[in-house]
Amino acid sequence: MQLVGKSAGSADPKRHLWVLGLIAPACALLPSQLVLHTGLEFFWWLGPIVVLVIIPLLDVLVGDDGTNPRDEDYESLSDDRFYRWCTYLFLPFQLIGLTLAGYLWSGNGLSIVDKIGLATTLGLVSGIGINAAHELGHRVERVERWLAKIALAQSGYGHFFVEHNRGHHVWVATPDDPASARLGESLWKFLSRSVSGGFRSAIALERERLQRAGSGWWNPRNHILQAWSMTVALFGALMLVFGWQILPYLLLQAVIGAGLLETVNYIEHYGLLRERRPNGRYRRCTPRDSWNSDRLVTNIFLFHLQRHSDHHANPGRRYQTLRSSDEAPQLPAGYAAMVVLAGIPPLWRRVMDKRVLAHYDGDITRANVAPGKSQRILAATRRQVAA
Repeated sequence: MQLVGKSAGSADPKRHLWVLGLIAPACALLPSQLVLHTGLEFFWWLGPIVVLVIIPLLDVLVGDDGTNPRDEDYESLSDDRFYRWCTYLFLPFQLIGLTLAGYLWSGNGLSIVDKIGLATTLGLVSGIGINAAHELGHRVERVERWLAKIALAQSGYGHFFVEHNRGHHVWVATPDDPASARLGESLWKFLSRSVSGGFRSAIALERERLQRAGSGWWNPRNHILQAWSMTVALFGALMLVFGWQILPYLLLQAVIGAGLLETVNYIEHYGLLRERRPNGRYRRCTPRDSWNSDRLVTNIFLFHLQRHSDHHANPGRRYQTLRSSDEAPQLPAGYAAMVVLAGIPPLWRRVMDKRVLAHYDGDITRANVAPGKSQRILAATRRQVAA
């Protein structure tokens, strides 16, 4: 596999930048202070301002990373606990921010619009928190796996802990994976399929695991019940302190957080399909089966999630060791910009469908196509090329 960019001259030339990833959870703490000191109430919407406007602009201005870890640095990078603490510290920021929001939602000092703005900000922090949980949940260390479940409590999406590792990573880039978007499938159709399919898959996988261990569903070792119990405890404690009136905002931020996760899922594998072996099984996942982006700013905020091709090819690697590869299909922009694009299906298809076809040398039969969409996609792509 040929690597993109130069190998780093040191173990990690951007080591000091990873602490900037904590700006994301800090967005839960900053709105109240910014409004207090400026009097500008639009700062309650700081989350979407940062995620959907500032980061995409910085991605354009700063550009790509262009470096990869050296082979000889892999072990030292993996063992460096600095990178682990960058993910660990996400959790206290996240939980303190949610507690502060509960206090603000419970009072009469904010208008309904301001409270919705704060809930939207908290929801985006929650969604990025799922990414921190994603990094922690892939580890074998017991403490980190428990921290992953805690990070998922705010979004109420605890079943992701099971489905992502034992479902998505097995069936990724196939029609059998609910979290792999199909060519021609809009984000809005994908969301209903992925949310319901991922939920059913997680239940089935965890039930099967418990049965193999000789245990029933109602068991303290049930990973899904553990994670969901944390959400119940967190939301229950907040309502006990601040009152039931904060529940609509808790639910709203959870829905936004889960929605951000699923939108990123939509982007990561859109239209990509693993080949089948002669025995009917899918071949091992390679960097060609995930969309990649090496925009530096978003990579720092998302702990290298955009180096998704290497992550699926080597899921055991910690985020600081992930690499970019010229084998992987490349997104035209960073995740932050692509999230905005995904919400506009005609524009998304105009930008992405031709890239999927180009990845497969124009052979649409090699792509993961939504049922009944092949001819429409081919016709639209021909018109676009002709124009």
